Amino acid sequence: MPLDSLHDLYLTELKDLYSAENQLLKALPRMAKGASSPDLRAAFTEHLEVTRRQVDRLDTIFEGLGVKAKGKKCKAMEGLIEEGKEVLAEDGDPAVVDAALICSAQKVEHYEIAGYGCARTFARLLGYPDAEALLQQTLDEEGEADKRLTALAETVVNAEAEEADDGEPAGGRRAGGGR
Repeated sequence: MPLDSLHDLYLTELKDLYSAENQLLKALPRMAKGASSPDLRAAFTEHLEVTRRQVDRLDTIFEGLGVKAKGKKCKAMEGLIEEGKEVLAEDGDPAVVDAALICSAQKVEHYEIAGYGCARTFARLLGYPDAEALLQQTLDEEGEADKRLTALAETVVNAEAEEADDGEPAGGRRAGGGR
């Protein structure tokens, strides 16, 4: 689709988000299964349900526009999910793998935050207040998911991953790995 108008760009962004969310519907169960932390597993499982509602919102927006939701595959999300698959394929300390999963998941959230922020602004400028509200709701949910992942990382997972290095906090190690 040529980008001859802001409306064209808006539709392109919506289709990209639709593809991204549908790819996540397949990836989140694998991420939940690969997480060793019960809290992280729960975060992925709960976000799966949130993602389903987000797809429903996008369907509503497309219906309101009289446009088919399908479009080309979101290559950015495909790449982010591929990185997550690589993390899941790695052997290693479960806490470190969980930290890597959080890192991968936050990259996804930040991509979605950027996309939904743009789409919301386009909806506002184009005079689609209902779509703007739906997109803002999703944007808020993505922000909350990012905050939850940050909290998990900062309070539990990263500390456990750091301890996996040698059972001693970073401040107790000397440069060069010696004691």
